Amino acid sequence: MLDLVVKIGSMALIQKGDNAIDYNIFQRLGGDLRPGMILITSGATEIGRLDYLKRTGHELAGVTEQDKVDYSAQGQTILMNCYRQFIRPEYGVRQVLVEHTHFNDPLRREHIRQLLERCAQQDCIPIVNYNDPVSDEEVRKMELASRRAEGAEVVECVDNDETAEVIAQLVHARTLILLTSTEGIYLNRDDPSTLVETVSGSDIGQLRERVASLMGCCVGASRSGANGARAKLAFALRAAEHGATVIIGHARHHIADLTGGRVPCTRLGVGL
Repeated sequence: MLDLVVKIGSMALIQKGDNAIDYNIFQRLGGDLRPGMILITSGATEIGRLDYLKRTGHELAGVTEQDKVDYSAQGQTILMNCYRQFIRPEYGVRQVLVEHTHFNDPLRREHIRQLLERCAQQDCIPIVNYNDPVSDEEVRKMELASRRAEGAEVVECVDNDETAEVIAQLVHARTLILLTSTEGIYLNRDDPSTLVETVSGSDIGQLRERVASLMGCCVGASRSGANGARAKLAFALRAAEHGATVIIGHARHHIADLTGGRVPCTRLGVGL
């Protein structure tokens, strides 16, 4: 069992007003990571876009999905280099690029689980991201539709919140942390005083009811193409259904402060 899975979103890694990478976030998170933790990171596409813009003075103007693929391929190496720069030098860093097919096949799932377990044993930190540069959306949709038609369980994983939930389930993690650019889930996203600190229930049925009620307050997303707080809550609930406590909090906070309850955040789980 690996105790802790951490996921960070794209916008948490960016200084949006300056169109620049937020190296303070990389430094804080990288310094917190230890063997036995798994990091799921977004950011390759947005960082690739910023790098292309910086080098050329303009953005790509082709087909939207193809532009995302190209940006992701450019940003992936920068993303990994940023983590390697700040993770303690005595720890190895291993990049794990996944696609939906890896989690929809039992043998591939087991292969990934064993890889992640070995990282902990070998003083290495696995950094997981969806393999956007080689993913074709139309092919993916056809594959998933075929599986659904057969009545099979389907994992999509295009949203890294889902990837994080699937991996937390795979390694039986006790805690899943979803790092964002906000302090957590709000009843009104324009009013910081409406932060929901705890979402819990005496059993999983009661937790489902409370999550469903809270979803009604969640409108919008941090950027175009993002699925927003509703999707985050849905994936958090799925992790809680498999026994994890989920913490949704700001990336400016240290991991230990979030798990220790010393900073504002949203905690979700049974019996909290």
